[in-house]
This record gives sequence, structure tokens and C-alpha cells, in this order.
Amino acid sequence: MDYEAIFGQAVEKLRDEKRYRVFTELARQVGQFPVADNFSGIGPEKITIWCSNDYLGMGQHPVVVEAMASAVRRYGAGAGGTRNISGNHHAIVELEAELADLHGKQAALAFGSGYVANQTSLATIGKLLPGCVILSDADNHNSMIEGIRQSGCERHVFRHNDLAHLEELLKALPIGKPKLIAFESVYSMDGDIAPIHAVCDLADKYNAMTYIDEVHAVGMYGPRGAGVAERDNAMHRITVIQGTLAKGFGVVGGYIAASKDLVDAVRSYAPGFIFTTTMPPAVAAAATASVRYLKNSQVERARHQERAATLRRMLQAAGLPVMMNQSHIVPVMVGDPALCKLASDLLLSDHGVYIQPINYPTVPRGTERLRITPTPVHTDEMMRGLTGSLGAVWEKLGLRRRAA
Repeated sequence: MDYEAIFGQAVEKLRDEKRYRVFTELARQVGQFPVADNFSGIGPEKITIWCSNDYLGMGQHPVVVEAMASAVRRYGAGAGGTRNISGNHHAIVELEAELADLHGKQAALAFGSGYVANQTSLATIGKLLPGCVILSDADNHNSMIEGIRQSGCERHVFRHNDLAHLEELLKALPIGKPKLIAFESVYSMDGDIAPIHAVCDLADKYNAMTYIDEVHAVGMYGPRGAGVAERDNAMHRITVIQGTLAKGFGVVGGYIAASKDLVDAVRSYAPGFIFTTTMPPAVAAAATASVRYLKNSQVERARHQERAATLRRMLQAAGLPVMMNQSHIVPVMVGDPALCKLASDLLLSDHGVYIQPINYPTVPRGTERLRITPTPVHTDEMMRGLTGSLGAVWEKLGLRRRAA
């Protein structure tokens, strides 16, 4: 058997379908973001990033950078082991206490990434509940889907944000059967927001637990940056809140916050937590500094919302097919994988604008898009330049300008 040929054919299939991923090599410089050095060999040496998940620019904030640098000098580079075997360092314990306080929960548990937090927590919770049924929003992230699959539970998918469909599924289940509703607060591709209180109302009515992914909301919504559930005064109604440290907080890692017993059960049974090396002290210290800072500063959040709204108005006024929503996500629809990739390439090569194309399987076929994420440090001048660049590319490629 020609093993290499099989791998080569798999990659060629992606190329034929126009969804082969090309990684653009960049170097972000402290103090220059959203401008970065471009090492891809395509376009100018300095480019403007318009698709970063460092939504608030906290990855370069002096408080966060200094916390990481200081922790490296004090603790060294690595954690030294798993949480169980010599890796339960002081910095990670401090971080978990900060996260529990952020969400008003008894405890929190940190993981190496938001993906692992979802995957291993959902799988473990489902396995620990005898006969559990998990009800999952149709637009949930792959990490949630994989966790639910690995739980081995009976599972039902309800139409995206469709409360009537969710209730129909809940009503068909015995009231005493363990149930978990898994959903997100901000859905990252369309930028729409879940009706959190209404989902909790159904959970209360049908005796179900709730698990919310606040990955695209923590740091950016609520009086202290705890997410949409905090903004909507719903945190106390959610059983498990999952978040990331890699987006609004600008570092890396993921976590869950919940009751002491639930967190302890995940800590004690989850393979994805037990058998992996602990987050390094410097990363934990930087994340703690970011969480603490954003608990007390509204400046970044207010500026972020204003920037997203301003850019959306500019793009709409220019006749570009921007999707309207109530979040900070600004998707511009293309609807074709090859044209989406070509538009991204032209923006980089001809205009020094970096926006990664979003194609299947991240979004459904026919809904390919450019996903723009303005930050507090994108200026009006940058936005005018982006709007003009998008208009030029749309004209050159003959792309549709109707609103989505």
C-alpha cells in the first residue's frame, strides 16, 4: 500500500474543493498591533490584521506582558508536570480563583485550550450522569460536538436558537431523566447571540442542566467582562460556564466555572485534564493579570463595541454584503470558496489587508465569508482603508453586493 499517496490524495481533495488552508506567516510586534510583519512572501512587509481573535488587544497590553515576563523570571518556562504530579503551581491556583470569582461560581478549572475544556468537560459530565441526554444547538462549535460525541450520551440537535424546537425535544423526554442543554452565547461565524434566559426557563421547566460556551464573549461583555450571561444577569442560572483565555483576555488556555462538586468531579475523572501537563506559570500569570485588569476597566469594552458598530455602518454604506448582528463579529458574505480565497489573497497582495477566508467545514457550503473582527486599536483611517480595499476587490471579482 502506498501510504504517502493516500495522504497526498486527501490534501489534493481539499485543493480541488478550494478549501485547502494556507497559513499566513506573521509576526506581531508589541506596540504596533494591529499592524504586523508579513513573512508570507505575498504583499507588503507591513500588513494590517483584521481577523485576530485577540479582540481587545490584551495580548500586547503592558500589564499582561509584564506579568508574563515577571513570572518567567521567577518561575521559569515550564510547569514541571501534570496537576497531580508536581505541576499544581501557585500561579494556576490563583488563576482558577480569579475565574471562579469572575463568574460568581464556587470553583473553576483551567485547561490548555478552550477546545480541550469543552471536549473533555462535556464528555466527562455526560459519562458521570447515568442515562444523560444532551441537547445541542445546531451551530455549536466542533469542540462541543466532539465532547458530546465522546460522552456516549443520547443526543439531540435543536435548530439554532430555536426555542420551540428545543422545548419539543425536552417535552419528549421523561422529566426525571438527566438532561444537559449545551449552547453558546456569541456564535462566532454569524455573530448572533443566544436567548440565555429563555433557554434557562426551559431548563428549569424540564429539569435540565445548562452548559454555556462564552468563548467569544468573556472579557468583552458584562460589567466585569464575564460575558453575555453576566451582561444579561443570567450567570446564576447557568450550571457550567466555559470560556477561553485566548481571545478577549489575549493569552491562551480554557476553563470551566461551576459548583465545587461539579468542578471536582471533572478534575478527578477527565482524561483531558488528568493526563496533560499543566499550563506554564507565566501563561497563568499573564491570564490572571488580564482577567483582573478587565474586571475593573470598561474602556476597552466600550471602545470595542463602538469600533465594531462603526465598521459595520461603513461597510453597509459602501454596499458591501455585511451580515447584521448585535455582537462584535462583522462577517462579509462571499458565498463561494474559490472566490472567498481569491478575495483574501487580493486583499493581502494588493492592499496589505489580512483577513483569513472562512470556508467549509467551518461554515456551511454556500456561506463562505470574510470574518472581520475590529479591535479597540483599529482607527477610523484604517477602517476607511479597509472599506475602500474591500470595495476594490469586490469590483475586480464581480462579487455580489446585496445585503445578507
